[in-house]
This record gives sequence, C-alpha cells and structure tokens, in this order.
Amino acid sequence: MPHDTPLPPACDCHIHIYDLKRYPLQQAHAFDPPDAPWADYLALQRELGLGRCIIVQPMGYRFDNRCTLEALAQANGAARAIVALQPGADAGTLQQLNAQGVLGVRFMMVPNGNNIVTWEMLPQVAHDIAGLGWHINLQLDGREIHLYEDLLLSLPCQVVIDHNGKFLEPVSTADASYLRLCKLMDTGKFWVKMSAPYETSRDGPPGYGDVGVLARDLARRYTERCLWASNWPHPGQRQRPDNAGLLALMDDWAPSAKAREQILRWNPQALYRF
Repeated sequence: MPHDTPLPPACDCHIHIYDLKRYPLQQAHAFDPPDAPWADYLALQRELGLGRCIIVQPMGYRFDNRCTLEALAQANGAARAIVALQPGADAGTLQQLNAQGVLGVRFMMVPNGNNIVTWEMLPQVAHDIAGLGWHINLQLDGREIHLYEDLLLSLPCQVVIDHNGKFLEPVSTADASYLRLCKLMDTGKFWVKMSAPYETSRDGPPGYGDVGVLARDLARRYTERCLWASNWPHPGQRQRPDNAGLLALMDDWAPSAKAREQILRWNPQALYRF
C-alpha cells in the first residue's frame, strides 16, 4: 500500500449498538447485553484514538436492522454496517442499504440460542449480494471448518471470518482445523478478524496466550487479510474486558509498526470502501 497518501484513521471492525430504550430486545438470556448506544461507543472510540468502525447487526435484534442503520447514519460516513437479511431480498432494498453504507450480511453460526440463519440460507444470500461487492461476515466454531469448506469456497463473494476463527476449544497452529482456516485464507477470498480472544481463551486475560498464538500466526501469514476489532460492548460476558487492553494486544500479535498500520488502517480502508 503506498504511503505517500494520507494515513487513514484506525478502524474497529466489529462493534454492536444496543439502544435498549428505543429498541428493546425480544429475549431474556442470562447475560443480555448492556445498553450501548452510539454516543457511548463514540466516546470509547475517541478514548482509544480510533476514527472508523464497522457496526455489526446484533442477533438479538434478529432481522430488524433499524438500530444498526440509525447508528450508521449517526456516524456521518465514518462507519459501515453489516446487517441481517433473509434470502431473496429485492434489488431495491439492497440498493438502498448499499447507499446507506451497508457492505455485508452477518451469518452467526455458533449455537447460542439466538440463531436466526442456517447454512442452507447462505448460498442464496451470497448470490443476492455478490453483484454489489458485499461480503458474508461469518462466525462459526473453527473446529467445524471441514464441514463447510467446500460450501465456503463455492460462494460468489468474499467472506470475513470472526474472532481468529473462533475455535471454541483453542487449538495449536499445527491443528488440522487451523490449517483448514489457512487453506481458505490462502485463496485470497477470505479475511479474518483479530478480535474477542476472551470468548474462547482458556488462559484468560491479560494476554489470552492460547488464542494469541493463532492471532500472531495469522498476522504473520496474512498481514494484508487481517482486521482488528474490539467486539464492544462484549455481549454475553459476565466480566467485560478492558478495551484499551484489547487494542494493546496488537503490539504482541503484530509486532512491527508496518504490520499494525496495515491491519488497523489500510486493510479496513480497502475492504470497507472508506
């Protein structure tokens, strides 16, 4: 990436907005997310020195994207959004969402009692959005990649995989399931988010060493296909992690300043069309 052009702002590539007063959730789980409106995230963004973000539709809102789209509008061009859609969305709806700054559709496939999509829906949705240059934002248990590898390779659009592959039981870089993730990444069609290590780590904070091994390897192998994200406001967590500490992990995961700049700035700039 040329460096004679202005350096783009750093981007947080996965956050959720919950405005529970105006958009209450239709669920009652033990660890429901906190009220987390756009104004609260904007304050955190400034504190961390970030300038852009990707707003990802919370599954608690199901196919009602109003809260996400409202926050997207409030961002005044400094955000993009990932929404939830059912197969067969009409062209007019897709074009309208595209004009608003939507660039992808979320497929949350880790069982959590709140799933709204199925693997059977994925090919049609991917076909619906491919012409717009959108991508699928996918979260799955990385240990199951072998079950869906052929399907994912057949999709007509790019795919962004959440949370270092989200191996629900951390694995080594020699594990067959991790190597299958690398096989997908080798195609140049896939991206991976370096995010939410606390969701799967057995080692725990502050370093999340078992997940950090994977993050470091991904950053080394695929510097130009990695993204960083906070996963704010950390839904489902009894104890919420330190946001500054999560960003500081990048110093370990991507030790060179050039690699961090690529992951935090240039990659989001390219993928999310800022």
